[in-house]
Amino acid sequence: MTATDTLNLERPAPARPAVLPEMPTLIGLSREEMGKALVEVGVPERQVKMRVSQLWHWLYVRGVSDFDHMANISKDMREILRRHFTIARPEIVDEQISSDGTRKWLLRFPPRGAGRPVEIETVYIPEEGRGTLCISSQVGCTLTCSFCHTGTQKLVRNLTAEEILSQLLLARDRLGDFPDRDTPAGAIVPAEGRKVSNVVMMGMGEPLYNFENVKKALLIATDGDGLSLSKRRVTLSTSGIVPEIYRTGEEIGVMLAISLHAVRDDLRDMLVPINKKYPLKDLLDACRAYPSLSNARRITFEYVMLDGVNDTLEDAKELVRLLKGIPAKINLIPFNPWPGTNYQCSSWEQIEKFADFINQAGYASPIRTPRGRDILAACGQLKSESERMRKVDRMAFEAMMIANHGADD
Repeated sequence: MTATDTLNLERPAPARPAVLPEMPTLIGLSREEMGKALVEVGVPERQVKMRVSQLWHWLYVRGVSDFDHMANISKDMREILRRHFTIARPEIVDEQISSDGTRKWLLRFPPRGAGRPVEIETVYIPEEGRGTLCISSQVGCTLTCSFCHTGTQKLVRNLTAEEILSQLLLARDRLGDFPDRDTPAGAIVPAEGRKVSNVVMMGMGEPLYNFENVKKALLIATDGDGLSLSKRRVTLSTSGIVPEIYRTGEEIGVMLAISLHAVRDDLRDMLVPINKKYPLKDLLDACRAYPSLSNARRITFEYVMLDGVNDTLEDAKELVRLLKGIPAKINLIPFNPWPGTNYQCSSWEQIEKFADFINQAGYASPIRTPRGRDILAACGQLKSESERMRKVDRMAFEAMMIANHGADD
């Protein structure tokens, strides 16, 4: 699919949930957890397996967000479900569409416990032959990577499995990726032709600092009887939380991406401060031990190109040396500016020289095309600010964009 394709936006944005914040959700529960929840509200145990199967189908194949649309469940049972549970989507606070077709949603989730409502950002990137959804795992981030806009927002809390999964459900709603209501109940959206064909855990937050919720959400997203995403089309990106890397491969089984960005510990300590706890040697040892690692299941190493910081040919040579023996792909990411940053993007000429050297060493090194820069949706730009970007910041960003565009020309 190209960025100019027309997306199905006939389905209106979900209304703000008319439910109590503390009402439990069925979204994000395992089948076992869902069965226990049904028993607790009076569903006879002899019916539980059937009811779980019905609900799983309606939630993850049909994509409904209203119990009344579950046509093969009796009215009395729907009333029980409605009184005790919610399956509502988060509120869409804002939806922005980039000039290149990228979409960014600012989503608000209701309070959890004694907390307040929280907001996060989710981004959809349409490309030729596929569509990628970039999902957040935390509200804010604790890692403070110096080149990343999200890192300037303090961590508020982890997202729940429901909140992680709801980003995928909402995106498929907005893009017309679920069957229409008048489609026969047994119909399943084909694997080919989906608007959302790929998922990357590369949004706000560090996924491996929220391992259990991320794990639960991704196992549901890749469940063959529901959303049915291929694990080879789901990528989890980490800044290098070494103890959880092996668990990711063993317990979730998705593709792995490493936010590398430097080839020396002293520089990576500055760019990606978690390196002080898990230095390069430990990180790369964990990558070599990643389960099912092969040429068909390579690790992606992400490398942001910062002018005069990490973009020399010496850096490229050291990168090749460090990754020796690891089936890998190296994504070169032109730095995406944001208000207040002191970094500049490497020149296109320098990025191409860097890429050519890595290619000649036998590694695929695609240069990631910046997407959604004009709506701050590109890599490293996400930040959910309830107070919104002040006018002066927006003007500064626009001026920076004009300056960078002129430099590229």
